[in-house]
Amino acid sequence: MENILVLDDVLDAAIMIKRILERKGRRVAVFTEEEEALAFLGAHPVEVAILDIRLKKMSGITMLQKLKQISPHTRVIMLTGYPTLETARQARQLGAFDYCIKPIDKKDLEDKVAKALAAEV
Repeated sequence: MENILVLDDVLDAAIMIKRILERKGRRVAVFTEEEEALAFLGAHPVEVAILDIRLKKMSGITMLQKLKQISPHTRVIMLTGYPTLETARQARQLGAFDYCIKPIDKKDLEDKVAKALAAEV
């Protein structure tokens, strides 16, 4: 079973994503702290990471860079409630697989996670 990491500064938002994905049989680890998520990533294989753009101590873009250094094959889906073309472009350049806009559409999230899991590494 694949591991999915969710990092959002709002615990309720992360838990909502976890519930959506667990209904599809996914194993999901939820974090609100960047350091804890990075430690988990260093100790466990993670196929897909879902990262909020706005985090507590660093930007989601910085977190994406750190994540890719530790686990270059992890597919990353960025989340934001404040979409901009610049952020989307920057995330793609740094290796993000896809981008979701909040409020999260359940079907859109499920589809993007399924595509990320099916993608060739």
